[in-house]
Amino acid sequence: MTGQVTRGHAYDGIVEFDNRLPNWWLWSLYLACIYSLMYWVHYHTLGTGDLPSEAYIAEQKAAATKVEAMLAANPVSDEMLRKLAKEPAFVAEGERIFRNQTKCALCHKPDGSGLVGPNLTDDVWIYGAKPMDIYTSILKGREQNLAKGFMGGMQAFEGEGMQFVLRATAYVLSIQNTRVPGKEPEPNAKKEQ
Repeated sequence: MTGQVTRGHAYDGIVEFDNRLPNWWLWSLYLACIYSLMYWVHYHTLGTGDLPSEAYIAEQKAAATKVEAMLAANPVSDEMLRKLAKEPAFVAEGERIFRNQTKCALCHKPDGSGLVGPNLTDDVWIYGAKPMDIYTSILKGREQNLAKGFMGGMQAFEGEGMQFVLRATAYVLSIQNTRVPGKEPEPNAKKEQ
């Protein structure tokens, strides 16, 4: 041994020195404890600050308000949607949204060839193939109407936000008429020019 003070116990011939912790380590511990107490008092006891989850929701609402204001100044139109469908970054985000197995790909397959929902890559459409028709289908959804021959239905994605709907619409427009083999058209679908 080197004459240093040990903790007084040994295990398999190994002894532990009783060294003092470095000051930088102790101060980081003390500061972390002080910070956690201040955090608790500020956010949980006094409630003078927004918790991160509440701040995130407030930021999302502010962003949605900003988008709504932009859309009020520049309403969604066929031209705007066609322009967005030519933006590679916008379409890539739309593809990520579309391929999500809990969103669009659940019914239309990741490649858009149709599973429960119709094939989106052909030129036969139930509710119309114009950009605003597609946008409206994604935004408001479509009801099942057996009297008119509409077998399925589609849920509305309005709750996902305007950016979700615009990106998904841009992606669907980008895969339109790519003719991926898939589900046969429904009987009430019409060929679009």
